[in-house]
Amino acid sequence: MQRATTEGAGMVAAQPPRHRIVIIGGGFAGLEAARALKGADADVVLLDRNNYHCFQPLLYQVATAALSPGEIAWPIRYLLRGQRNLSVYQTEVQGIDLPARVVHAGPHAFAFDHLVIATGATHSYFGHPEWAEHAPGLKRIEDATAIRRRVLCAFENAELAPPDARAPLLTFVVVGGGPTGVEMAGAIAEMAHLSLRRDFRRIDTAKARIILIEAGPKILAAFPDDLSSYAAQALVRQGVEVLLGTTVERCVAEGVIVQGGLIPASVTIWAAGVRASPAASWLGAGADRAGRVIVGEYLSLPGHPEVFVVGDVAAVAGEKGDPVPGIAPAAKQMGRYVGRLIADRVAGRPSAGPFRYRHQGDLATIGRNEAVVSLGGRKLTGRIAWLFWSVAHVYFLIEARSRLAVAVDWAWSYVTHRRGARLIVGDEAAASPTALSVVKPAHEHLNG
Repeated sequence: MQRATTEGAGMVAAQPPRHRIVIIGGGFAGLEAARALKGADADVVLLDRNNYHCFQPLLYQVATAALSPGEIAWPIRYLLRGQRNLSVYQTEVQGIDLPARVVHAGPHAFAFDHLVIATGATHSYFGHPEWAEHAPGLKRIEDATAIRRRVLCAFENAELAPPDARAPLLTFVVVGGGPTGVEMAGAIAEMAHLSLRRDFRRIDTAKARIILIEAGPKILAAFPDDLSSYAAQALVRQGVEVLLGTTVERCVAEGVIVQGGLIPASVTIWAAGVRASPAASWLGAGADRAGRVIVGEYLSLPGHPEVFVVGDVAAVAGEKGDPVPGIAPAAKQMGRYVGRLIADRVAGRPSAGPFRYRHQGDLATIGRNEAVVSLGGRKLTGRIAWLFWSVAHVYFLIEARSRLAVAVDWAWSYVTHRRGARLIVGDEAAASPTALSVVKPAHEHLNG
């Protein structure tokens, strides 16, 4: 609807419609872009297939029963409820009509004057999507709860199994030696060796075998060599087997195949690679090998200054020509930058210069009292690094209630060695096919 004003001698002039801004994705980049547009004289629409924003750096803690989903995820509507110029819709985007400036989401069409694409990334199985069934990745709340179910069911199945069938049930493989893989392996080791030891009667959970497989020469490749080496040694101290220079050839129901041999395992977790969402195909744009859209220095699509691509779905060159890493701080910086740039355009103000990424450091936790931190020229290891990591992650949680809840849960877990989110929920069968085959004759050994 057009608004009208009275001018001169009773003349009525129609004002132009408000500027329309569409943001696709409610992750770190999309949320920051939306917040930067608060107060802009524009109608902002945010689209996401989920109704929540997830703090992905702590997803592994949901997957290992340390935290509940509600402690690291919040409804997007709730987070942006005070922004009067913004509407949130839960819907899945199917395509973008650039000439018409329209986003298509099912039967709905959203027109835009400016578009921000912040659709993130998903798992990459290097041309073998069939591996996902046997080796789930960790990107969403659903992934975390599914992995938690598999991990907890592995211990339950081992409790039912005869002694000679327990070893593969108590073997956990994590593929990929980046921060997610390292943190997952360390957390499962802590769970097995500390949290669960007194809860089972027939198995010794400390005998669980946790294997971290990395194809490269070191884990935490983005970290300095000495911190990477320290992390590997810390994992070994935690009871994790670290296999470097080892390529996974196949993921199967019975475990993983490496260099022609099978490592029997009841749970395999994929943390080896990511691939961008299909934004490049929506736009017909150039992309890198990971499917990320190649953008210019203003984070806009070449030839389309009204379209911006940010976060994990964008291929952005840093000041030295190296790619901006796909981490939360980078996504937040990009989203904030684009939101302010669009707000300046709408208001007719001069815009800021090209995007400049500011790297704030690298952090990874390895387990109880163990972490590595690289902040510029400063390096931290051990307990002080673990405390720094913990404070930093609590601080960056969005809601004050979540900060308090996570801090209390972590303190309780640290003192008692307990994990408070060990519910097995979901429609999947409790036991894997491999586990079921050894559990069938349970009557013969449960009293043995």
